[in-house]
Amino acid sequence: MNPGQATEHADRAEGRRETADERADRRWQELIQEIRVTQTGVQILFGFLLTVVFTPHFQRLGETDKTIYLITVVLGALATGALIGPVALHRIVSGRRIKPHAVVWASRLTFTGIVLLLATLTSALFLILRAATHDAFVPWVVSGVLAWYLLCWFALPFWARRRHTSQD
Repeated sequence: MNPGQATEHADRAEGRRETADERADRRWQELIQEIRVTQTGVQILFGFLLTVVFTPHFQRLGETDKTIYLITVVLGALATGALIGPVALHRIVSGRRIKPHAVVWASRLTFTGIVLLLATLTSALFLILRAATHDAFVPWVVSGVLAWYLLCWFALPFWARRRHTSQD
């Protein structure tokens, strides 16, 4: 069952009476609201990351920290692209009567953007904590925060999806 069919099945199970176009419109609006939240955060983080290289402290960083910084910036750029992608997709395919497909593609881009945002935040936290303190606990703290993100962003939603999705 493809993503569109799974959602259609779930919508019928909930008792919705929507046409395919109405369902696509509703799902698109829901997706855009989700993107607004993540897009703002990733753009602020990415903007901050772009300015770091111009600070005097950056010049004093070791090669390892500069490498972590470069990886973080690239991850932020990739996350930004994936989270802005659905807007470009919508603009380019608008009026072509392929919204159900566009919603699936935009949803995949958004999920990819969230995974890249997870990597960006983890990498940025690691860099900041390394720069603030070269304490041996930094990897443990970052691992704990990463575990929290994974729990909040993936484990809980997948658990709820599995637990509360009807099998009808």
